[in-house]
Amino acid sequence: MSKVPLTARGAEQLREELKHLKIERPKISAAIAEAREHGDIKENAEYHAAKEQQGMAEARIRDIEGKLSHAQIIDVTELAPDGRVVFGATIQLIDVDDGNKARYQIVGEDEADIKSGLLSISSPIARALIAKHEGDTVEVATPSGQRCYEIVEVQYI
Repeated sequence: MSKVPLTARGAEQLREELKHLKIERPKISAAIAEAREHGDIKENAEYHAAKEQQGMAEARIRDIEGKLSHAQIIDVTELAPDGRVVFGATIQLIDVDDGNKARYQIVGEDEADIKSGLLSISSPIARALIAKHEGDTVEVATPSGQRCYEIVEVQYI
């Protein structure tokens, strides 16, 4: 498995989720045991729901542990501020066509939340922005068509 880029904040969020899931493990096991006591498990909806919950929790635990073990944690505050767009940087953009402003931080896939301004490194916009500098203009193919953005500011916060 290749390295998984994460911001320090994203890695901490994954650790917290992992901790929570591990705390929930015994509760899920207890729910399975309790449902088993109700008799025939073939037609026991509580048992099947608890088993499904256990399967999803265990899969997520394995997923998080795998990502953390292969994580490349990048602390953007330690990067040299040279105005270049890199993973973890916060970018102020202006849509050249309509003048709308947007502010995004480029983060790992697990951290992405466009409504919060967290843009996945694998998104078309982020891929177009990487390695560009303040003042550069980039063309991006979006679902609504070709867009042109000017990079107004790059911050390492």
